[in-house]
Amino acid sequence: MTRSILFDTETTGLDPDTGDRVIEIAALELVNDLRTGNCFHVLVNPERDIPPEATKVHGFTLADLEGKPLFADIADEFLEFIGDGKMIAHNAPFDFKFINAELKRAGRSVLDYDSRAIDTVIMARKKFPGMPANLDALCRRFGIDLSERGTHNALLDCRLLADVYVELIGGRQRGLGLGSDRQQAAGPGGAGKRRVVTGRKARPMPPPDEATQARHAEFLATLSDPIWLQE
Repeated sequence: MTRSILFDTETTGLDPDTGDRVIEIAALELVNDLRTGNCFHVLVNPERDIPPEATKVHGFTLADLEGKPLFADIADEFLEFIGDGKMIAHNAPFDFKFINAELKRAGRSVLDYDSRAIDTVIMARKKFPGMPANLDALCRRFGIDLSERGTHNALLDCRLLADVYVELIGGRQRGLGLGSDRQQAAGPGGAGKRRVVTGRKARPMPPPDEATQARHAEFLATLSDPIWLQE
């Protein structure tokens, strides 16, 4: 079983080095590249104002975040949920930089980008050179429903990106996992529940009746030089 985390952030601006902060974090657990249903989602009080131009992007004002926890208050829960697996994001350098700035400010160890990051923007540009690689364009390319997307929302964007990611790595058939059972351990976002995901059970098929077998034999007799008789 391979566990990874797909995540997204919304922020007060574009650069934590100039004082911008995280205001929303969403993370989805993937097992063998498919969503399990476990998620981590939190709104964060940024301890600063939110510029109007940022509000136009994600829709949040400072009033929306009054009474929400500080990042330091949820840092350990977030770290427990993500574990030590790969972390997938669309434009991963942006999200990693913000998360690491918040972790450093909260006195926690930062995440190692080189060993953990998977950037779906890079994947999309390799798969479709010269084509738009933003999330909306990729959803349209793969026929993924965008009807709920208005302003940027970290949790919805994660759900959309999870579908895009599956397509980027080869489509939904890649992760069907019919060969063996998989057991999923719940993180904090799973409310302490465990769910077992199993492969399909074999369905016994009755043998064909005599009339069907006779018609099949007649059909085979019409074939010239069938491959199963060739040496």
